[in-house]
This record gives sequence, C-alpha cells and structure tokens, in this order.
Amino acid sequence: MNKMNWRNSIAILVLGLCSTTFAQSNLLNAKTPDQIGKKTEAELSADNDKPLPYGYVHDRDILMGKRIWEVIDLDERVNFPLYFPVEGDVMTSPDRRPLYNVLINGIKEGKITEVYDSSYFTTKKTLKEIESSLFTVDTTDVGLEQMNEDLDAYRKGTKKIDAEYIRKTEIEAYNVDAYKIVGYWYFDKRQGELKYRLLGICPVVPDVYEMDNPNPEMVELFWVYFPSTRDILHEAKAFNNRNSAMPFSFDHLLNARRFSGMIYLEENVYGDRKIADYMKENAQMQLLESDRVKEKIRDFEQDMWNY
Repeated sequence: MNKMNWRNSIAILVLGLCSTTFAQSNLLNAKTPDQIGKKTEAELSADNDKPLPYGYVHDRDILMGKRIWEVIDLDERVNFPLYFPVEGDVMTSPDRRPLYNVLINGIKEGKITEVYDSSYFTTKKTLKEIESSLFTVDTTDVGLEQMNEDLDAYRKGTKKIDAEYIRKTEIEAYNVDAYKIVGYWYFDKRQGELKYRLLGICPVVPDVYEMDNPNPEMVELFWVYFPSTRDILHEAKAFNNRNSAMPFSFDHLLNARRFSGMIYLEENVYGDRKIADYMKENAQMQLLESDRVKEKIRDFEQDMWNY
C-alpha cells in the first residue's frame, strides 16, 4: 500500500469510528414496536458527538489548488445511498432518509441557512424562492368549467373549486436526478499530500413546470454551503449495505468521497467554461476529458515525490 492510500485508509477509519451509531436503536431490547428507535440516557450521551473538525490550513501552505465541479449520477449503483429510500414505510424511520429530505427539511426548519442560487455562494436564496421551484398548483379543465359557471362568485371567494379539480405538483425525493458538487483540490506542502475539501452541494431536479413533459429541463434547485451543514448531515444516516447496524453519516459519506462523480467543470481562464462547451455533442470525449482533468490533479502529487 502506498503512502497516499495508507493515509486515506486511516482518515476513513477515524471518520467511521466517530460516526458509529446503530441503525435500529434498542431493537433487541424493545418489548413493543414503539420502543424501537428510543435510546437510553447513556446511549444519548455516548452519541452526543460532532463531525470530525477540519484542520486549519494556512494560505501559505497551499502549493497548488484547483476548484472542481462534479455531477453525481444517482442512476449509478454506488450512489444509491444518496438517493434511497424514496417511498414506503421505511421513510418514516429517522435513520433512513434520502439526502434530499435531509437538506430540504433542514432548510424549512431553519437549521440550514447558508443556501445560495449558484456555486459561487454570492447571492442567498430564501425559503420562499425555493418553495416557488418546489411545487405548482393548477386547475383541471373540469375545474375551469366549474368556475366559469359563476365566475363572479369565485372571484369574490364565496365559492371555491372542488379539491378534486385542483392539481398540485411537487418535487419529491424520487424526482432528484443527480447532485452537483463543488470542491477544492489542494496540495498541502506542510503535510506533503494532496487533499480535498467539499464546498457545496446542489440537488438537480426536473423543472416543476415541465413535470408532464417526458424530457423536462433539469435545473439546479439550490446550492448549500457544505461546511455550514456538517452538524445536520452528521446526524442523518445513509444506509450501509454491508452492515446495516453501522450506517454512515452523510457527512462521512461525502467527505470520504464514497460516491462516483464525473467532472463537468474546472476553474479556467475562459470564465469557467464547462467541458461540454468545448467538447460538444460527444459524450465519450466529455468522459475522457473529465478523466484527463482528474489525472492531471492526481499526477501533481505523484510528481512531487522522487523514487
């Protein structure tokens, strides 16, 4: 095992131990189903931990740095823990929630406040602006006919259209197609290694106004500044397919890069143009260019060592 892999293994092990919890608390001791998931005072005290803090990095210690944007395709099996579960009774369990629900509920409850309209984190996005992209309310043709029978009464509010003729379309967890992330790869000359710091994450969903379209336009719903959400994501757990008794926290899953992402943009002199802008209409060449950018960053660390 080389030096880089050895260090990464230690970091992942420490993160895993720090985020240890049980998927079904009190499962083996519960006498009735309503006792499942309830923890004792001792368990609550033991679980009262925080995500592993980032170490301070001085600007002078960064020998090389590059901001990278990636897309995480939720159709890939390795990325399923970020997507599932999306339906059924399992959704009611606090230990089994999709990442989308964790983010959107945190925003609605006011626990996640650093929400922006782009990955440059310059303009904040309010809850009202987000909700306007989450659902639409429309009236069916039958409802319009009902309203036209006595238009003045409906305008005055003395009559209301029957609820069965009101159609509400809302973005749910199963509508999330992908996640976009932005992060910073840098070479720490004090530590002598290449490191990664996740900066932001964004759910990619269909435009709510085009949900009936078989090929709706995909839009960025909002960008969350990741370091500010670590406590929330540390409490929320993702399913561990190898050992359901020890789930991963979303904070650990994302920081340890336990996902598959494709680079679609690196910061560049051309105003941060995307790979698709200069590798047009050729998906294979875009994938190869993504791998080239990835290897260029990794090779920087290898070139720093003499063998």
